[in-house]
Amino acid sequence: MKRTHSSHAAAHAGAESCIALIDARFLAWLQGQTDTTQDQVRPQLHQVLSNALGHNGLDLNLRRIYWYSDTPDDQAIGAQVSRAVLPHSQDGGLSMLRTLGADLKRLAERNACDHILVGSDDERLISLIDEAQLHGVAVHLLADEASRNMTQLNREDPGWARLLSQADQRVVLGAQAVRDGGARHASSVHAAPVVDPEQLREQLNTVITAWWDEEPEDLREDLREELQNTRGIPQEVDRQLLLGVRRVLERALSFQEKKLLREMVRERVLGPQANHAAQAAQAPAPAMDHAE
Repeated sequence: MKRTHSSHAAAHAGAESCIALIDARFLAWLQGQTDTTQDQVRPQLHQVLSNALGHNGLDLNLRRIYWYSDTPDDQAIGAQVSRAVLPHSQDGGLSMLRTLGADLKRLAERNACDHILVGSDDERLISLIDEAQLHGVAVHLLADEASRNMTQLNREDPGWARLLSQADQRVVLGAQAVRDGGARHASSVHAAPVVDPEQLREQLNTVITAWWDEEPEDLREDLREELQNTRGIPQEVDRQLLLGVRRVLERALSFQEKKLLREMVRERVLGPQANHAAQAAQAPAPAMDHAE
């Protein structure tokens, strides 16, 4: 074991160092699986992340991975440190934010590495990432295929786009790349299949209905109130539904399919006129004729 580790380090002797901070829940979303399958991911995680960095033009020595999860894991994997956090359902991700954020802050303040790779979509990390960058550390973010079109992402998911815009570089990691051990470039695995629009709508509706039926009435009311003042849907709801759809379709959605999903969610929450009202609110006011 010692000899293998030394060989790995020697192979990257000339490369700048990198430490990865990975939210297990986010990685599960990114690869379209459930949190409970993460024990199968961790043994190959170093290879997956190293390959993803390389595919995105970053030839770095990935020295260590910090793994933040609410699932007990007794695996002892070299160069991986497991951090226990509370389930997202209990505190809205605050435990993960504080734990990952504290590690990010310490690594940057102590100049522990040249690069930090963050795997999380929590927009509350922006200020912490900015602070680390001010210490001279390059901070990169794991991202999905949607990040290849930031203009469209800004319209569809502004919170996620804001976080990604803070990164020194976005490291795209497709779902299939994780399952394949990162051996293929993420962009080669997302060719859009030919689908029946009506069948797709039915499948999306099934996922949305199951989600809505499980929501308590107080959360429904909160969501109705929130959607009255926004064009999109909350990030956490979006992520939950995209993960549910991936399980059903066994693939990621295209940009247009994601747009359809979000429109259907708004319609379910606010009623049939929801999207018409949102579009009308964004339309420019008609010019007024001035009396002579």
